[in-house]
Amino acid sequence: MFSPDIVFKDLGLLIIDEEQRFGVQHKESIKKLRANVDVLTLSATPIPRTLYFAMVGARALSTIETAPVNRRPIRTEVMKNSPEIIEQAVQLEVRRGGQVFYLHNRVKTIHSIKKKLETQFPKLSIGIGHGQMSEGELEQVMTDFVAHRFDILVCTTIIESGLDIPNCNTIIIEGADKFGLSQLYQLRGRVGRFDKQAYAYLLLNRHLTVSDNARKRLAAIRQINNFGAGFKIALRDLELRGAGNLLGSEQSGHVAGVGFELYCRLLRESVSRLKGEEISLRPSATVRIDFLTAGAPSEEDMAEDQLILLGAFFPDAYTPEPRLRIEAYRKLAQMREEHEIDDYLEELNDRFGSAPPEVFALIQETRIRCLAEEAGFDLVEIKNKEIFCRLIKRGEGGTKQYCRKAGQIPKLSSKEPLLKLKEIIRFLKIEIHGNKI
Repeated sequence: MFSPDIVFKDLGLLIIDEEQRFGVQHKESIKKLRANVDVLTLSATPIPRTLYFAMVGARALSTIETAPVNRRPIRTEVMKNSPEIIEQAVQLEVRRGGQVFYLHNRVKTIHSIKKKLETQFPKLSIGIGHGQMSEGELEQVMTDFVAHRFDILVCTTIIESGLDIPNCNTIIIEGADKFGLSQLYQLRGRVGRFDKQAYAYLLLNRHLTVSDNARKRLAAIRQINNFGAGFKIALRDLELRGAGNLLGSEQSGHVAGVGFELYCRLLRESVSRLKGEEISLRPSATVRIDFLTAGAPSEEDMAEDQLILLGAFFPDAYTPEPRLRIEAYRKLAQMREEHEIDDYLEELNDRFGSAPPEVFALIQETRIRCLAEEAGFDLVEIKNKEIFCRLIKRGEGGTKQYCRKAGQIPKLSSKEPLLKLKEIIRFLKIEIHGNKI
């Protein structure tokens, strides 16, 4: 379809399934069709950039969370790789007449893994499947596996999507810390396709340390295993990897502060203009607060940071529908005036009940951004109780200037997160209105 010599006579609708598998170049080709074409993309785990487009209102988003009949959530275990764990997992599945995916994502050593498993399980039949096999050879292997001629299929990530084998309900993934969050979710989805309890074992190399980001990915995939979890996984992926270079070829990651903020502002203004909404020309401010987290803080985070941390987000229990949470995040991102925040807080209290601390913290964080913009700051950053407020106007030679009191960077005196937020807001209001506050 992406070949340059293919021309459509009267294309009206383009539907893209498994959107996360398409690269940037493919999407650039699709853009050439979009002037007069409606586009519907489908994905259990949209890439961060696509999800970000939905969150800023540039795309409409719908979610389907109803599970097929008789499906059960997949039990996910993260543990160190050991023969005992593999023995237990395989025997549990084989005893009930099932089959096992054993994922080893290196073609060079995949045959040695097969020999190792044959030694460990001499009575079981084991097959191999990977992308470097010929089409006919791979097709025969998969046909034999579906027909239950193999008990274990040693494979690469070639099984990531498109497979539906109801009798295979255990997957063992070696080196799970080397996979992305969406990829782990897709791989886990290869089991549990029928009414049997499925198991996913994410194994880590016992001799290698796991990076912080990998640990967060594994924690997310272990904790989020309910039906319709793909959207939550995608949101967590967005938090961990960033929205990406929306003007360039990167599908994830953070771009330089100025470029990213400028793009966000231009995108927000363009969407507002198309919707006929008023556009504010006031520069946007960035807010970074070290005691607030985008999700619920873990016990490890609390222990490492020696801070009283507070999550600033919409909990599932408060706004159960993902569509409503996305709309809430989008509204807060677009707010520029403090009175808008007060009105929206009143609306939230009316619709969902009194806001919990996490929601109130997010509201206050948005209030700080709006007040910072009004005060003429393009950055408000809290680090170790110090309030760094950077002025939009530069000093001599283009140097960055920060707000000071008596020649010193202002500091917070409170310890509780909500009291700290209140203190920051008071400080910004004094900057705007003087000592009358």
